[in-house]
Amino acid sequence: MAKYAYPAIFTPEDGGGFSIDFPDLEGCHTCGDSLEDGIEMAEDALALVLYGYETNDREIPSPSSPSSFPLSGNEFVNYIACDTMEYRKMYNNRAVKKTLTIPEWLNESASAMGLNFSQVLQEALLQKIQTK
Repeated sequence: MAKYAYPAIFTPEDGGGFSIDFPDLEGCHTCGDSLEDGIEMAEDALALVLYGYETNDREIPSPSSPSSFPLSGNEFVNYIACDTMEYRKMYNNRAVKKTLTIPEWLNESASAMGLNFSQVLQEALLQKIQTK
């Protein structure tokens, strides 16, 4: 889980839209009705594909140099960035029940303070993940 930036080839289409291809990533293609829409769609496609790579323990290839891609016509290369952790938070937010064991004294003290165990655990896990 990380932040990534990959070059994408933007191919202008009739009507102002764009086809977008990430040559470094298998199956990573999208399109947009405008340049702005294309960039937004490319960010989403990139995050989705890289999330799949991470989930399936596939090796994530290094981004190529934009100058290594042969371009034709009005095509151009633009870097697209994404954060797969943010993508996970947005689209994989289903609650999962966990059973854990803590000392009785800790349970009593936390309960007396009115602490929400789920919230405290989530906050602690997020802090641990973000420091890596």
